[in-house]
Amino acid sequence: MDLCSVNMFRISKGYDHTAKTIRLPVPLAEKIELLATENNLSFNQLVIQCLEYALENLCEKKYDESD
Repeated sequence: MDLCSVNMFRISKGYDHTAKTIRLPVPLAEKIELLATENNLSFNQLVIQCLEYALENLCEKKYDESD
């Protein structure tokens, strides 16, 4: 079976954009930078794809503070 199934995250290229500033924990930024380099992408391109994947796969259930 192919490890890249239909629902798996896949890296692609190309976006229109707007500038935003975010702060990331150093270990997370380092992991993203390594993965971006390994896939010949910019750090920003990979972050965009990670965010898109997270939003597309977000559980819509609302939780209260006790959950």
